[in-house]
Amino acid sequence: MIEGGKASPTPLKMIAAVAVLRNPWAGMGFVEDLRPAILDTAPELGALLTAMVLEAAGGGDRVEGYGKAAMVGINGEVGHASGLIHTLRFGNHFREAVGAKSYLAFTNTRGPANASLQIPLMDKNDGGRRSHYLTIQLSVADAPGPDEIVVGLGASIGGRPHHRIGDRYQDLKELGHDVENPASV
Repeated sequence: MIEGGKASPTPLKMIAAVAVLRNPWAGMGFVEDLRPAILDTAPELGALLTAMVLEAAGGGDRVEGYGKAAMVGINGEVGHASGLIHTLRFGNHFREAVGAKSYLAFTNTRGPANASLQIPLMDKNDGGRRSHYLTIQLSVADAPGPDEIVVGLGASIGGRPHHRIGDRYQDLKELGHDVENPASV
């Protein structure tokens, strides 16, 4: 693999698993409680997409970076996309399968068919390790339809080739912040 005109000793592999589903709240107007449909949909969806990523990666132990994303079609609310991916019943399938300690980086947006879905990745065990701050960008030509949601999981095997910007911890030290408590001054 060549990046920036320089050969990389280890190629970066990025994986995305995506599902398109009918928005369970389509045509219902404002729904006060999204939880019943989330509980009906998110666990199975999380398990399905996790299995797809693991198969492509060759196992959870190979995954280093990970993230999630959802995009609701133009008739839906961003809260519909968000509701499906921001439940432990969705994300924990992936988190546990790859042995992660950090939270899943995420995006949740609204868009038309063929809109760019961005799946941000971060190191599965160290949220401050910038070498694994990556983004998978993809689109599905005919989705999301107005009443659909596109949901994706992303993974990387490896980090950015030729990583050379350091990590958050060095910046925190240089700025005089306590690395253990970054909000302190």
